[in-house]
Amino acid sequence: MNKHPRILLSPPHMSGREQDYIKKAFDSNWIAPLGPNVSAFEKEVAAYAGVNGALAVSSGTAAIHMALRWLGVELGDIVFCSNLTFIGSVNPILYLGAIPVFIDAELDSWNMSPVALEKAFKWAQEAEKMPKAVVVVDLYGQSADYEPLLEICNRYGVPVVEDAAEAMGSTYKGKACGTFGKFGVYSFNGNKIITTSGGGMLLSDDTQALDKALFWATQARDKAPWYQHSEMGYNYRMSNIVAGIGRGQLTVLDDRVKARREVFGRYKEALGDIPGVGFMPEASYGQANRWLTVMTLDSTQTSTTPMQVIEALEAENIEARPVWKPMHLQPLFADNMYFSHEEGLSVSDRLFDRGVCLPSGSSLTVEEQQRVIQVVRRKLLGD
Repeated sequence: MNKHPRILLSPPHMSGREQDYIKKAFDSNWIAPLGPNVSAFEKEVAAYAGVNGALAVSSGTAAIHMALRWLGVELGDIVFCSNLTFIGSVNPILYLGAIPVFIDAELDSWNMSPVALEKAFKWAQEAEKMPKAVVVVDLYGQSADYEPLLEICNRYGVPVVEDAAEAMGSTYKGKACGTFGKFGVYSFNGNKIITTSGGGMLLSDDTQALDKALFWATQARDKAPWYQHSEMGYNYRMSNIVAGIGRGQLTVLDDRVKARREVFGRYKEALGDIPGVGFMPEASYGQANRWLTVMTLDSTQTSTTPMQVIEALEAENIEARPVWKPMHLQPLFADNMYFSHEEGLSVSDRLFDRGVCLPSGSSLTVEEQQRVIQVVRRKLLGD
């Protein structure tokens, strides 16, 4: 039995300030899905991102759902979506009865390939199946390259939803991630760079659109003295207690980004000399929050596989994971269309085959990280 304390991939990291906001919620008896913390958290996140408004909801997935519904996505519609992502980016498309079409990544950023996106739009135009929206994901805390992506989407007249669930605190050309589409989305799940235990935020400069999303997220209750409903709604609102946690977390977001970038730097310095080892690159156009440090193994230079590294770490009570399994490889989407970056080259497949997500929490100590590094080096070098 391993006696070392467990090292988690990306655990919550409390600042201590969260309790002040939670106490206020209890003292005022505002513990429902309404209250001062919710309103304040929305304003604070909107100000941080530099957008006109934000809507606090129960998850990032719920935020994407509201965005796509507002954009008119309905049964049988096509929605383009990043292929290398977590399924939370895609499930809202299914909620609305629409059909996801997957777009490959490109190697410079690991995010949506403009080349593959252009191919998909040409197909859609010829097939007369133009998408209602494009969901672009900022993977592992790194921004997609929005200038070429938005140029393509604008040329075809299709709006963008930016899934920045993993990228709060990251930037693209000096501007906050989550602000490049018609809507942006953050997640505050327990493993994110800041957390509310569970929750999400929908961002937009269109405050009227956010008002409509708020209406849907609160069971679509009409203005009447009784409970009257003319549209279908959802129970998606964030609670006042959860929002209090978020307010405390938001005050240390910049510190959390700094800490995770330092974690990445230590991994790169300690492991970068090993043959076959690489890391997720940082695109020249922005700063990544390094939510997770992702190491890659080139099979032409090392015989060790990502799963062997993950298993070696697990044997030492250390959590690590593969890169997201691409959506086009998921059994659920076996019949869905997929546009690769190049003919015969699926970047998503290559990264899935080569990638290992290493423990990356902002609370990870230097000593804990050294444990991780020692296990990885021993597995790769036999030393």
